[in-house]
Amino acid sequence: MDIIQAIIIGLIQGLTEFLPVSSSAHLLFAQYFFGITEPNLTFDVVLHFGTIIAVIVYFWRDIIQMIISFFLSLIDLVNGKFLTEVRKDPYKKLTWLVIIGIIPVAVVGYVLNDFIESLFVGISIPAFFLLVTGCILYFSQRMNSGEIDLNNMTWKDTLIVGCGQACALLPGLSRSGTTIATGLFLGLDKEFAAKFSFILSIPVILGATAYQLTDVTTSNIDVLPWIFGFVAAAIAGYLAISFLLKLIKERSLDIFAYYCWIVGAIILVGSLVFGL
Repeated sequence: MDIIQAIIIGLIQGLTEFLPVSSSAHLLFAQYFFGITEPNLTFDVVLHFGTIIAVIVYFWRDIIQMIISFFLSLIDLVNGKFLTEVRKDPYKKLTWLVIIGIIPVAVVGYVLNDFIESLFVGISIPAFFLLVTGCILYFSQRMNSGEIDLNNMTWKDTLIVGCGQACALLPGLSRSGTTIATGLFLGLDKEFAAKFSFILSIPVILGATAYQLTDVTTSNIDVLPWIFGFVAAAIAGYLAISFLLKLIKERSLDIFAYYCWIVGAIILVGSLVFGL
């Protein structure tokens, strides 16, 4: 992989990780376009680190408060004040909502890992699920923005959003799109649904990256494309988060639904015609 390819794939990873158009589908499409039949796992890990940096930098104040709140909650647990303090302190509540929210994806990822990996072959399956992503986004935008935010979000709401995130392990289902849409169907305020989706992605991306690290090799590598790919993914990811949070505040996400339908249909028809 040369530097130009690394930058392009890094931009695709950064943008599509947070925009509701499925990063897994677009990376598979890019690999076929560039003729990459054996993706470099180490480079994939580097790109994920780039997107992690993007979301951490964007929400760094919230993340620091959540880390502090986590340890304070452990002290509250010892003192028998855990539930009381979680109800009173918004950051303590957010911290434990995120912890609860990642349970479904952790369970599904562990139990169905081999099956899910088997779907990352060819481009017809991700193209089909990209069409599904478009439908999810379209119908979620027909819902009125609810009034549920951090103050009145329940553990049940969080688990359901987490289940939506678990479904997005399938190639072509957008993680951000599915979690935001699930939140809207539940009646979450759309700005809070988007923010919660991004924060919920942090432990998931970290966990997936840590899992991939077990198979990483650093022999016979050209580090320069990695660096450019990492920087491209980080910058694109940061811009994607900023753009989507502004867009969802002012307009609908219908444009992404149309995009998913158009790209998904073109790729699916092409894959069926040419047997990809």
